[in-house]
Amino acid sequence: MMGTVGSVSAVAKGRDRLGWSVVFETAWSELGRPGDPARVTRLDRGWSTAARTLEQAVGIDEPVRLRNIGADVAVGDWIVPSDDGERVEHVLDRTSAFTRRASFDGMRAVAHTLAANIDVVYLIHALGTPPSPRRLERELVLAFDSGADPVVVLTKTDLVDDPEPARDALVQVALGVPVLLASGITGEGIDAIRDAASGNRTLAFLGASGVGKSTLINALVGDAILATSEVREADHRGRHTTVAAELVPMPGEGWMIDTPGVRAVSLWLSGDGIERAFADVFDLMDHCRFRDCKHDQEPGCGVQRAIADGVLDPVRLSALEALIEEEEALEKEQKARLKAADRRAKDRRRPEVAEFDGMRD
Repeated sequence: MMGTVGSVSAVAKGRDRLGWSVVFETAWSELGRPGDPARVTRLDRGWSTAARTLEQAVGIDEPVRLRNIGADVAVGDWIVPSDDGERVEHVLDRTSAFTRRASFDGMRAVAHTLAANIDVVYLIHALGTPPSPRRLERELVLAFDSGADPVVVLTKTDLVDDPEPARDALVQVALGVPVLLASGITGEGIDAIRDAASGNRTLAFLGASGVGKSTLINALVGDAILATSEVREADHRGRHTTVAAELVPMPGEGWMIDTPGVRAVSLWLSGDGIERAFADVFDLMDHCRFRDCKHDQEPGCGVQRAIADGVLDPVRLSALEALIEEEEALEKEQKARLKAADRRAKDRRRPEVAEFDGMRD
C-alpha cells in the first residue's frame, strides 16, 4: 500500500514539475480520471510528442508518442491517451491559447493554435530596423484574447547606441503593457524574463523571423539548444531556424514555448482583444456626441477632435478600422464554411433517405 501511495506521489510530483495545476486536475477528474495525462512538447505531422516526467521532456527517457489525427492539439496542451495508448483521446480544457487564423490555402476560416496553457507571452521585436507598431497592434490583440499576460521585448540592444527612441515608439502602442529591452548577446534583460517562469509557469515567444528569438532563448536556457542563423543583410529577415513549436525546459523550473517565425499575424475571431489593444481609441469614442458615430465627419466626434488636437495619430484609427473589417470578413468566411459543411452533410445523407423510402414503398 505504501508503495502505491509513493508511486502516485511521484507521478503527481512529475506532473507538477511540467506545469500541472488544480485547473487541469479538476478537468481530468471531471472526465473520470482516465489514462495518464501527459503534456505535449512537440507536434509533427499527425503525431504528438508528450511527456509525463521531466526526464521525458529533456530527452533522458523515451517520451510518449501519440497519433493526433482528428484532435485539436497544440504544444503545451495536456492530453489523455486512448486505452491502447496509440492516440490522443482527450485534450484537457486550456487555461490559455495563442490562436490565429490558419494561413493555409483553403483553410482561412480555420483556427490555428500556436501554443496552449501559457502564462506569459513575449512579443519579440528587434532593434536595427524601424519598429512596427501595426504588427504589434495585431500581436497584442491575439495576446489579450489568448488569456496569457503579454509583455513586449525589444531585442538586439547590443546593435544600437540608444534603444530608447524605438522603445518609446512601442510604448505608445502597448498602452501599459511592459516593454522590456533585452540582448541574447550581452545578457541584458535575461534575468527579468527568466524570473517570470518561476513556479513552473510557461512562457511563449512570438515574433517574426530574424528578431532574435532563438538567440534570446539560448541565453535564457544557458545552452545553445536551438539552431540560429545569420539574418540576411538585404532585408534583415532571418531564415526559419525554428521549424516547429517546441516546449523547452528552463533552468531550475518553468517552461518556454518557441514558435516558428510568423511573418503574417492573421487575427482569429476576437473576444475583447481589439478593445483592449485599442483602449485609447475606444475611450475617445465614449466622448462622441452620437452613439452611432462613424468617426468620420459627424459633428461632436471625440475621435476626430483628438486627431485634430494631435492627441491621436489618424493612422491608429485606420489600423483599428482595418482590423474590425478583417474580423467581420472572417466571420462571413466562417459562416459560409459552416453552411457549406452542412450542405455537404445533407448531400451525404440524401441517398440513404432515398433508399429507405424505396424499401418502404
